[in-house]
Amino acid sequence: MSAAPSPAPPSLTPVVLHRLVQEGRAPRLLDVRTPGEFRTVHIPGSYNVPLDTLREHRAELLSHLDEDVVLVCRSGARAAQAEQALAGAGLPNLRVLHGGVNAWEAAGAPVNRGPERWDMERQVRLVAGSVVLATGLVGVLVPGVHLIGTAIGAGLTYAALSNSCMMGVLLSRLPYNRGPRPDVRSVIAELRSTP
Repeated sequence: MSAAPSPAPPSLTPVVLHRLVQEGRAPRLLDVRTPGEFRTVHIPGSYNVPLDTLREHRAELLSHLDEDVVLVCRSGARAAQAEQALAGAGLPNLRVLHGGVNAWEAAGAPVNRGPERWDMERQVRLVAGSVVLATGLVGVLVPGVHLIGTAIGAGLTYAALSNSCMMGVLLSRLPYNRGPRPDVRSVIAELRSTP
């Protein structure tokens, strides 16, 4: 007998969130993307707490978060993982921005923009496609090299089925994506300084 899949975290649509912001009733917005992604584009008033930092320091963050928290990422997948981590630590009533920053922008809501950079999904497609192409071409001359491309394909299939991506995790650690990593003390200080 297989275990039932965990229910999807409660979500909030961009339209509803935008209305709450306009009415001055905005919940606390935690953006769990990498610092590089956050600097490129983010919702005004959101706090950057990368998923790895959130997982590692969730107990410390818990006492500085109220019960009205909306988690944000590019499309919703990492925010759902952050919701599981914080809910597991005891923070109730968490919500995920449905469709993430992509849906927020598509709804015409305001964003703060920084220097343009490629998002993580596009970087994964570039690296995976390049490896598959290169190993396919080299595999014509060197038997067995094509199996590297096969392994990449298997990894991408697993990533889709598990809603996680090891290549994305590895790419997020590159200096291009990291930028200055938010120190948990500075994140907590920011959370304390605003109501």
